[in-house]
Amino acid sequence: MNHRNSKIPSLNFAPEVLLFAQGIRVAFFDVDGVLTDGGLYFTELGETIKRFSTLDGHGLKLIQQAGITPVIISGRDSKPLRNRLHALGITHLHLGSEAKYPVAAQVLEELGLDWHQAAIMGDDWPDLAVMQRCAFSCAPQSAHVEIKTRAHYLTQAASGSGAVREFCDLLLIANGQYSRMLDPYFCPESDT
Repeated sequence: MNHRNSKIPSLNFAPEVLLFAQGIRVAFFDVDGVLTDGGLYFTELGETIKRFSTLDGHGLKLIQQAGITPVIISGRDSKPLRNRLHALGITHLHLGSEAKYPVAAQVLEELGLDWHQAAIMGDDWPDLAVMQRCAFSCAPQSAHVEIKTRAHYLTQAASGSGAVREFCDLLLIANGQYSRMLDPYFCPESDT
């Protein structure tokens, strides 16, 4: 089917994956290896620099508009990271947190939500305890094998290059928001 002039969404996911992702109200995200490619880049002065994908950033904005709260929990903290997350309007930041499970549990309590309303995207062992409790878990292809074998879904896109967007799109589809949010981006119908 030619989708060029169609308003029918091109994206689709397996029905069983979408079932796990229904009813999600909060999504936990790791940073290194999820929002970034996992590499650590250092300047001559020893400062860490990071590369972020605009696709991922737009996905995070979209889930916020759909009523899904993104929560960043990362063992690292940096000014460039804080600047990027601030620019995306993300207010739930827990940086420098190695023990992610207690942080996630506290966030759920503060938001009045439960684990069956939570999803996570992680890539390494520190994300494992949260993955075990969340209703839906996702990992990029580059994730550690212990994470990949426990995730409900592995992204096709690489970490730091659209993997977070893919996860966000999946959540939007599972929660019936994707088509409605995509529609305004199409060219208006011609009156002639």
